[in-house]
Amino acid sequence: MFARSLALALFLALPLTGTLAAEAREAVLLEIKGPIGPATSDYIHRGFEKARAQNAAVVILRMDTPGGLDTSMREIIQDILSSPFPVITYVAPGGARAASAGTYILYASHVAAMAPATNLGAATPVRIGGSPVPFPTPKDADEEKDKKPAGEKEAEPDAKKKPPKPTLDDKMVNDAVAYIRGLAQLRGRNVEWAEKAVREAASLPAEEALEAGVIDLLASDVDELLTKAQGRTVTLLGREQSLETANARVTAIEPDWRTKLLAVITNPNVAYILLLIGIYGIIFEFYSPGIIFPGVIGAISLLLALFALHVLPINYAGLGLILLGIAFMAAEAFLPAFGALGIGGIIAFVIGSVMLIDTEAPGFGISWVVIGSVAATSAAFFMLVIAMALKARRRPVVSGREGMIGSRGRVIDWAGRAGHVRVRGEVWSASSSVPLEPGREIRVAALVGLTLNVVPEDPMGETGNARIH
Repeated sequence: MFARSLALALFLALPLTGTLAAEAREAVLLEIKGPIGPATSDYIHRGFEKARAQNAAVVILRMDTPGGLDTSMREIIQDILSSPFPVITYVAPGGARAASAGTYILYASHVAAMAPATNLGAATPVRIGGSPVPFPTPKDADEEKDKKPAGEKEAEPDAKKKPPKPTLDDKMVNDAVAYIRGLAQLRGRNVEWAEKAVREAASLPAEEALEAGVIDLLASDVDELLTKAQGRTVTLLGREQSLETANARVTAIEPDWRTKLLAVITNPNVAYILLLIGIYGIIFEFYSPGIIFPGVIGAISLLLALFALHVLPINYAGLGLILLGIAFMAAEAFLPAFGALGIGGIIAFVIGSVMLIDTEAPGFGISWVVIGSVAATSAAFFMLVIAMALKARRRPVVSGREGMIGSRGRVIDWAGRAGHVRVRGEVWSASSSVPLEPGREIRVAALVGLTLNVVPEDPMGETGNARIH
């Protein structure tokens, strides 16, 4: 009797246990908004770690991006492929896009979904320092063939003629095609269109992407997404798993202070300004030792800039030109180059600034406004220094032996042709060709050793028979 009662109690508790388990399921929501860079990949990696600690049932990457850096994109994809939980990439809200790097991440996810009025594609890699150069497609080759005049014979193939060597663009496109084809085959999505998105920069709206087998779901919001994803079978670390997403509790993980700080300093414009603050701060500290403040600010700014440039794709020739330009402008203030060093420094500085960030990825260029403003400010500052130096050269000497010539003073005591005078608050031995009485105003005509040769100063500004100028 007791055994039957215990079995009945366990049987009645099973539905309740299942309900509690269903209610305990959690879906972690991470946002990818804007250009994909080091801060984005760090945020996604840390978000995955928190989702693992919370034993999340699924992670949703809600994405709206124009693309970004290849290295950051691959780090995110590596996290997705090694994830112990399913990852759903969801292009939303309406009007969002998953262009360039976003298309690769969408293909890598276990479930690819889009909201209405969104699009994806344009995944052609951008040449470093240039524009996208896709390969010619077979269709393009046929069109070129049709353009030949009628009756023109095809040139006989030359067996000895070597095929052209692949260029950097060829290597980049081939690598990108192989990468996205591998992701498409892994997830069972449209391989042909994936290659077309790379070679021809093709794009698709959400509805057509669903029909073409590029994505798996079309959902208006996260709740509808979780409902439609319920029961779908995905391959997770080599094992098939059925998604349990219905009624899952959605928990959004916001970027923490570390991610926000990384996002700020890895902005190319901010990294560029930090670099210049650091260099100028150290220059001013060496120019006027002991001020401390410029040196401290300069050192901190320079370290932050070096960290940012370490994770950004920079051109070291551009960095070298910036440093050379600043050195030339600084040298102009100390060397009589008549503006040659300053003008050369400004030119090197601007060219280096343009070359500094070695990519054309969207959102990772230095603004021309920033470059122009900094260059104009630097040029104006050093031109001001040059003008002040030239003005100082035209001023009379006010220190040293030469500075004593022309100084005025008063006789303290006098005997014959020698005595003592007070000049600039100091008592000097003096001599004169004429006798002087105590209290008489004098003017220094020459300095012989430590003795001043003085002449009397008349009340009307005349010294002896000569007017003082």
